[in-house]
Amino acid sequence: MIGDPPEEGPEGLGGPPMKDWRSQAHVKWECKYHVVILPKYRQRILYGRVRRGIGNILRELCRQKEITLVEGNAAGDHIHMVLAIPPKYSVAMTMGYLKGKSAVKIHRELLKTKGTLFGRSFWARGYCVSTVGLDEQKIRRYVREQEAQQKNEDGQQELTLS
Repeated sequence: MIGDPPEEGPEGLGGPPMKDWRSQAHVKWECKYHVVILPKYRQRILYGRVRRGIGNILRELCRQKEITLVEGNAAGDHIHMVLAIPPKYSVAMTMGYLKGKSAVKIHRELLKTKGTLFGRSFWARGYCVSTVGLDEQKIRRYVREQEAQQKNEDGQQELTLS
């Protein structure tokens, strides 16, 4: 029928069929973003218990706003995420929510900060974002493999400094 969306994604581009896209009252959508966030001063603190805890906190916050955390990976000093954000939320609002609420939870639950959180921060200002588009599988693979790539690059830098 005229006006109905096609049942398959754009030919040859490898996108998901439109029937797999998500729906809200008056919109059918597929909005995915690759986002990178950093701890304040790019401190290398995302290891072990803190890393697992931050992952759980971010997953829970995403669930509360019906945001899908499609893929995520934490290196020692930054976090990569692929987020499916409903069109009713802007990327800026979503990142403000995730970074703000997670910072409070991280200080309270993981870092056991006592008293007021006034003047304290966990995340650096800003973030990096790009749209995923129809190259989702490439972006997801990059997010999964970026930690190993970073370790490899760090090892090469150490060799050249020696």
